[in-house]
Amino acid sequence: MSVKMTVPARSDLLEIYDRLVRKNGRRNWWPVKYGKYGTARADTGGFEIVAGAILVQNTTWKNAERALGNMHTAGIWGYRAVHEIPETALVETIRSSGYYNTKTKKLKAFAEVIVKEYAGSDANLFELELADLRHRLLDIYGIGEETADDIILYAAKKPSFVIDAYTRRLVDRLGWHVDGSRYSDYQRLFSSRLEPDLELWGELHAQIDGHAVRVCHKLDPLCHGCVLLDLCPTGRLNTGQ
Repeated sequence: MSVKMTVPARSDLLEIYDRLVRKNGRRNWWPVKYGKYGTARADTGGFEIVAGAILVQNTTWKNAERALGNMHTAGIWGYRAVHEIPETALVETIRSSGYYNTKTKKLKAFAEVIVKEYAGSDANLFELELADLRHRLLDIYGIGEETADDIILYAAKKPSFVIDAYTRRLVDRLGWHVDGSRYSDYQRLFSSRLEPDLELWGELHAQIDGHAVRVCHKLDPLCHGCVLLDLCPTGRLNTGQ
């Protein structure tokens, strides 16, 4: 039995947001452990967020966080430090994140851009208008749409809704109609219904990810007792309701 597709309204998105926040509390994402954003040296600014967004690709946040901790402990902290460190040393430092050879190249590519084009400060990059910033980020090796939007939303503090596998999973299970299957199609479902709001967009993305990790699993989702069950046709099918 297939799930009937529906077209969500703004109120549907806000209902999901409200229920998840009431259930789980605010996540206040993106977590910055080694110094509050904006208080570090000029060359590190949003470095922890940028590095985390690269390191978390194709792995869990726990693994990425361990790699960030190793980088901090080793003193490989900031764009200049990443730019100057030999690749072999960085590879060993971020090994816990998986795909460490590729991620080393991605970190160094980003650092090179900041050091050589933006005087070592990501603030200079983040001054670009949103469309120009997104375009520039996507031109950097290893920065895809999801990573670019993570950086824009959480580090540059500009509204660009983040789409990931967790968000796609929730949208599909809720039976929400999407005009296409591309990243931009799913992104438009949110951005066309919700006014640009850094706090709301950042928290909603974090809540969706947290819900997917705890409840809405890829296999064997915990539909019984899910706070979204009455809104979710997939959940109702799974529970026989």
